[in-house]
Amino acid sequence: LKAANFGISADRTQHVLWRIGNGTLEGIKPKVVVLLIGTNNTGLERNSTTPRNSTAEAIEGVKAVVRALRDRLPESRLLLLAIFPRGEPSDPARAQIAEINAALAGLHDGRAVTFLDINDRFLAADGSIPKDVMPDLLHPGEKGYEIWAAAMKDTLARLLR
Repeated sequence: LKAANFGISADRTQHVLWRIGNGTLEGIKPKVVVLLIGTNNTGLERNSTTPRNSTAEAIEGVKAVVRALRDRLPESRLLLLAIFPRGEPSDPARAQIAEINAALAGLHDGRAVTFLDINDRFLAADGSIPKDVMPDLLHPGEKGYEIWAAAMKDTLARLLR
């Protein structure tokens, strides 16, 4: 697919915005940009008491990245993925992610931006994340990456036409 990966561990929306504004996209014209960002804007800081960002801030951060990508790459289509589930079903980040994803779904216009939520494919019937899918309940393992690739294959193929 001639893909380029610009993901960086621990990225937050503000980091992506900085890189977009400081040359990361210079000289490229991708047919499709696949965007998955926002999980690191949810939950708590390392002190376990301070929220990383509010839900509204996380939503606005992802929306700002989408706007920046559309401004810098107006001919590229954007495949915006729902933020993946993380943690145990009772983890407060799950509710925050669900609220963010509900807001992000509204960015789908079927032309320039396609929103795709594949989260149910990562979950067991009881809502838990199997360890063979995400061993640390956050990052996909080999099986998680296989699920991810298969889940976006048809949509990505359509967008690449």
